[in-house]
Parts: sequence; C-alpha cells; structure tokens
Amino acid sequence: MLTIFRGLVLLLLSVMGMAHAADTGWLVSPQNDHARVRFQAERDHDRIKGLLTVELQQGWKTYWRSPGEGGVAPQIIWQGETQAEWFWPAPSRFDISGLTTQGYHNKVVIPLVITARQKEGLDGTLTLSTCSNVCLLTDYPLHLDFTQPVDETFQARFDDAMRHIPPKNGLSDDLTAHLEGDRLIISGTRPQGWTSPGAYFDPLEGDVLPGEPTFSIEGQRLTVSTPVTDEWGDKPATLAGKTLSFVLTDGDAAQETKLVLGADKAPAAAESVVSLAKMLLFAFIGGFILNLMPCVLPVMGMKLSSVLTAGSDKGKIRLRFLATSAGILTSFGLLALMLTGLKLTGASLGWGIQFQNPWFIGLMVAVTFIFAMNLFGAFEFLLPSSATGKMATAGGRGIAGSFCEGIFATLLATPCSAPFLGTAVAFALAASLPDLWLIFGALGLGMSAPWLLVALIPRMAMLLPRPGRWMSTLKMVLGLMMLISSLWLATLLNLHLGERAGGLLVLVIVMLAMVVIVVSRPSTRLRWPIVILLAAFGGYQVNDLLRSDASSSTPETKTAQRIQWQPLSEEAITLALADGKRVFVDITADWCVTCKVNELRVLNQPEVVAALNQPDVVALRGDWSQPSDTIAAFLQKRKRYAIPFTEVYGPGLRDGVTLSPLLDQQSVLHALNNAKVK
Repeated sequence: MLTIFRGLVLLLLSVMGMAHAADTGWLVSPQNDHARVRFQAERDHDRIKGLLTVELQQGWKTYWRSPGEGGVAPQIIWQGETQAEWFWPAPSRFDISGLTTQGYHNKVVIPLVITARQKEGLDGTLTLSTCSNVCLLTDYPLHLDFTQPVDETFQARFDDAMRHIPPKNGLSDDLTAHLEGDRLIISGTRPQGWTSPGAYFDPLEGDVLPGEPTFSIEGQRLTVSTPVTDEWGDKPATLAGKTLSFVLTDGDAAQETKLVLGADKAPAAAESVVSLAKMLLFAFIGGFILNLMPCVLPVMGMKLSSVLTAGSDKGKIRLRFLATSAGILTSFGLLALMLTGLKLTGASLGWGIQFQNPWFIGLMVAVTFIFAMNLFGAFEFLLPSSATGKMATAGGRGIAGSFCEGIFATLLATPCSAPFLGTAVAFALAASLPDLWLIFGALGLGMSAPWLLVALIPRMAMLLPRPGRWMSTLKMVLGLMMLISSLWLATLLNLHLGERAGGLLVLVIVMLAMVVIVVSRPSTRLRWPIVILLAAFGGYQVNDLLRSDASSSTPETKTAQRIQWQPLSEEAITLALADGKRVFVDITADWCVTCKVNELRVLNQPEVVAALNQPDVVALRGDWSQPSDTIAAFLQKRKRYAIPFTEVYGPGLRDGVTLSPLLDQQSVLHALNNAKVK
C-alpha cells in the first residue's frame, strides 16, 4: 500500500512539472534566414525563468542592451501584466558602416526572469535587429505553453548562462573615472595584471555616449581612454557627479560596474601643446584685465596724468610708457624667478602670498599713501625742493619713476585672481619651469599691453584734452583712489596688529590726508567735498574704535555669520561624506579682492545662505589671510595655487567638483544639487 501511495505522489509531481515548462522551439522568419531564435522557460509560482537563444550565421551580429552608435537592442513585448529582468552577457565591439557598436556574434544566450500572473501560457513578440552589410529588424512571435514536458537540463543550462553574466566585482576594486578634455578616463588595478582588456558602456545622463576606447597597461594598473560626445556630437561641458555604467572585461573575466564620475580634470599630456597655447592666451587676457582692477586702476590714472604734463612731446611719452612696460615685465620676471626658487626648494607656492607678510603690507601702505599725497600736492608744499624732485620722480615724472610705477602696479595686482588669471596661474605653478616662465611672460605682456600700445602709438595719448584746470580735479580723483587703496591695505594689518591698532592706523592715515589737502590748497572744487568725506569716515572710525564689540557689529560680519562655517580640513570632508552629507569648501583671504566680490554677490545672498544652512550641508572655510600649511597643502593636492577656491562634495560628487573663481548663484546651487544622493 505504501509503495502504491509513493507512486501516486511521484506521478502527481511529474504531472505538475509538465505543467510548468515551455519551449517555443527554433523560430525562423521568412524575411530573415540569417538568424534563428528560441525561447525556453520554466515556471516557479509567479516567477518564470527564461532563456533567449539567438544563433547567427557567419558575419552577422545582433546588439547588446546599449547598442552604441547604431542599432537596436533586442526587446520583447509581452501580453498581459508582466515584468521582465534581462541579464546581459559581456558583449563584443564591432564596426558597421563606420559606426562603433556593441553586441554579439555567432550565438548568445540571454537569461531573463519574468513575473507574470498568467498560469497556463504567455505570449509576446521579440523584436531583433541583426546586421551585416545591411541591417534587418525582425519580429518573432513567442508563445509559451506551460503544459509542455519539463526539460531536465533546463536548470543546468540556466545556471550556466547566469555564470556568463558579469558580476559586480572580480576584476578591480578601485575603479575611478573622470572627464579629461573630451575623453572619459577610467583607471583601476588588478593584482594579477591585465592581458586583453575591453570596456562596453551604457549612455550617461543627457545622452552622452562613450565611443571606442583605447587601453594603456602599466604593471597592475589599467587606464581606459574613450571619447565622449553628447547627442549633438559635441564635447559635454562636464561629467562630474554623473553615474557611469559599464562592463569591463579581461579575456574571459568580466565585471559589471556603476560608479560616480569625479571632478573634471585638465587635458592629458597628449594635448599639452594645445593646453599651453590656451593657457598663454588666458594669461594674456588675465594680465590685461589686471589694469581694470581697483587695485591697479589708480596707477593707470597716475600715468595718464603724467602724460598730460609731458605736453605734445611724443618722445617723452613713448619713453615713459616703455619704461612702465619694462617695469611690469621685470616684475613678472622677478615673480617667476622667486617662484622658481621656491619650487626647486619644495616650498609652498601661491599667487599673492606676499600679502600674508605684514612687512610687505606695511611697505605697500606707505608707498600708496606717498603716491596719494603726491597727487594731492603735498610734496610741492610740505617738502624742500631737493626732496621734491626725488619724490616727484617716484610719482612718475621721469624714466626711473615710470619704471617704478610698472613694478608698483604689478605688486598691487597680485591679490587679484579673476577667472582667466587664476586658471593661468594655477597651470603655471603646476607646470614645468619652462612653461611657468612662458605663462608669467604672457601675464606681463597682457598687463603691459595698454602701456605698450601708447608707447607704439603716442598719438593715442594726444587724444586727451589739453592741460587746464580740469587736471587738478583729475589729480584729486586719482589721489582719492590711491588713498582708498592705502586704507584698504591698512585694514589687512588688523590680523597682525590687532583690531584696535589697525583701526588707529586707518584713522591716522585719514587725518594725515585731511591735513595735506587743507595745507596744500589744491585749486579744485573737490577739495572741501573730499575733506568732508574723509572727516565723516574718520568719525565713523572713531565711533567704531570706541565700541567694544566693533568686530562683530558690522553688517558684513553679521551677514557672514549667517552661514555656519567650520574650519577646513581633509578630515572634515571625509567625515561629512561618511555621514552622507554634502560639503561646500571656500578658501578666501582678506587681501583677495575677488573673494570679497564673491561674498558680496553670491555667498551672502539669501538663496545661497539657505542652501548652505541645510541640515545635510557642511560649510568649510579656509582663511589664507595668514600663512597656513594646511591650506597650502590642501590647494597643492588639487593643483591649485590661487584663490578664491571653491569646491563641492557629496554622495553624488565623491571626488568633488571645483567651481569657477568668479562665482555665480546658479553654479553654486547647481553644484550643491548635483552633490545629493542620486
């Protein structure tokens, strides 16, 4: 009796198994005799395991899930409520009509897992693209009848097909990727080395499509370089923070990988010549823009004022402007020489770091104050004739004076780092010594370009109106501009002397300027308005000194305190990223003019303040007003040597993205948004 019962159970199980299998058999379309397909399946409750087998004649191909530059991936449209997950074996790469595509030759078996409510059968249509010299798009009707007998070898063949699906690891555990110029660069190591690598890509966000890659092997490290274009065939503006999905192979081994692209980097050595030419152009433009910066413009005004005193003597005009140009070029040559020495000794490099030295700042305060007083007429009334000649020469009435003006203008320019200048200086300080000298030469030529233009065409200076009473007014305006520069430089000493001592120095400068203007009695209507303006500023300064909380009561400081800044460090970035937070890095300095512009125009605006005060945002600030090995090392690690420097990290930007030196609200908010979890 027990034997009969067991037999019935086995018979029942056999009948149940017969009801859970399906096989379409080999299907061939009359319109395409170069391919045949077969779909086999086995049901387990609502879950169906399937195997799609495609066999192709010699010279014919079909496509992977991402066909590449042409083609259509295989697709099945099922009837009824179904969901299908495809598992794709590693593809091959082949060219058709000049297009690089990704797919399969000869034969491919693709496993699927389908969820469907239909119990007895399932119908669908397979659309398959096959190509040789021509491409055919063929539909194959699929009918799965789960009353067919079970194929005892199906599970083994399904398991074997799944073993050919690339796993999430196995080749390299340290893969990284970034955009470099117009190429996507992927690198990683493999302990046993590489033999015949391959890489197959899915499109990136925004329909950015990687092309055919090239491979470079150095020991255990593999570097993959592939061109990338957007849907219009152009280089994408950035790939930082986007997710890259691809399959990496080496012989029979394969690995499926998804990773977030790091910050874009400068082009590689293959494009070094183009990069150098571009940086030289940037340096020239950046040097030219320096003439328009508030720290340099007064010197230009002084030179124009000296032209007026030269009358119509073209020879004198040419010599003075050539001398000023020579001073500018000499200054940039000396800066390059100084940086060369520092670079050879391994010391910290940075554009404008001399403003971290209180003695240098003090000297610049004195020089700018003397120039301002000269323009106010102080030496003509306050000094004996012997001293007058020397100081007047320093103010620009002579070849040596013009040369000094060029040096002086260059020194005043170094706190300024506009987009073109910052990019060029960063390239120069990270480049070889010959390139450094070329970049600084281009900077000098750019800054001296207006002066050289007048020297070459003195007639341009003759376009200025003839000397008259208006010259006294112009000198007063130029003197006021130079005095403002002196006062600004004096405020930089607050960190070294203290707030109260620095405030007293500013007050002394204002009082001395008022005395000089009153005693010199310049013949201009601006005399008393400037005195009143200085008196009002002096009164404000006295009131500020009398208030014990002066340093925390100014509107600028209050605004800055709305952002909860924390000290900058590599550890702070690492900890914040470990907690899944976004990080906003800002490196600034009191002497950095562009930094102050960024604070006023962007960082202190309500939208940006609100974004930086989000619970998942950590705002880190580095103050480079004084020497800091931590900040210098932080910048050098990122091959940056000028400030402002702004960087954003986050779960979506693990390697960070560096923003332009001249910020705007849109770029800041966009970077913070991209740094979120994708």
